[in-house]
Amino acid sequence: MGVGSRVGRKLIYEANSIKFKSFLTTNIPNYSIPSTPLMAFQRINHLGLDVPDVWPSFTSSHLSFNPQINVDKKSATIIDGKEIASKIKLQVGDEITRMKNSINKCPGLAFVLVGERTDSHTFVEIKMKACDKVGIASSIVELPAESTEDEVLQLVSDLNNNPSIHGVIVQLPLPKHFDEEKIMNVVSPEKDVDGFHPLNMGNLALKGREPYFIPCAAKACIDLLLRSGIELKGKKAVVIGRSKVIALPTSLLLQRHHATVTLVHSFTKNPQEITREADIVIADVGVPNMVRGDWLKPGSVVIDAGTNAIKDPNGKHGFHLTGDVCFEEAVGVASAITPVPGGLGPVTISMLLSNTLDSAKSAYKFS
Repeated sequence: MGVGSRVGRKLIYEANSIKFKSFLTTNIPNYSIPSTPLMAFQRINHLGLDVPDVWPSFTSSHLSFNPQINVDKKSATIIDGKEIASKIKLQVGDEITRMKNSINKCPGLAFVLVGERTDSHTFVEIKMKACDKVGIASSIVELPAESTEDEVLQLVSDLNNNPSIHGVIVQLPLPKHFDEEKIMNVVSPEKDVDGFHPLNMGNLALKGREPYFIPCAAKACIDLLLRSGIELKGKKAVVIGRSKVIALPTSLLLQRHHATVTLVHSFTKNPQEITREADIVIADVGVPNMVRGDWLKPGSVVIDAGTNAIKDPNGKHGFHLTGDVCFEEAVGVASAITPVPGGLGPVTISMLLSNTLDSAKSAYKFS
């Protein structure tokens, strides 16, 4: 057991009778736009259609690979996420110790877990163990899957108002009858250590503004690149995927570092050719081994954000993890690459700890 303490490992939460209401403004006057002989007024969907990314099946198959693409046959440098994460945790732990010695306070992180998904429980346990090691007081509130949306909203509101809690994480996915966006938006932006609140994401996208927190996995991607001495300014970066968890915020961070960024998604034509022009490749699609060696420019840097469980009777838990990049091929083409596991994942957890520490320092005005 580390220096941290877990507060209320399991809490039984009963929401009070507060009702949540949405208010619609009804007194806005109606305006009419007269049609012209040239064009009748029509409503245009400027945001486009919200359709899922479904990658063609051929991209995940074992496509032919041209072994001549890397004539030098050099092996890429392996970016060790575990080692980098250890250094970050040591820095976070030292700073928390200094906080305790100076003001007798420590950061607090609360997890909201709805339902009985085994994988969600596992993810929360991993994060709580990491909290223990650096001195963050972690707590978990578990609600049954049949809980109402109002109960969860009230719980999140209560955590927002708890001065000893500096970070609130609603573990996803939630049961199907919940509106995830509605619940995530109730988390206070100042305690949104995951960095997904619209205010934080919006400020990340706008030049000259700063979010309270940067999404952890995206922050980890940039951290891995910078700590590995990779130049970002002026480089061509391709982000494969467009998830709000990793791909989208990573693309925004890369732009802030003055990289020239291209997003490749399931509707992109010729994704291999586009990716092959990149100096830096971030893969976040959830398709095992989709990015082959001949997708990559020789000497490129690859951050593999994929974590795919593949059935394996010889594996410790009946499966093994693999990334979105075919490591065996990519390692002979790239100049540097993150492995799966042991690459992005450990650093992402360290970024969560760092964000929670920053939130506590802000709350206590501790510098």
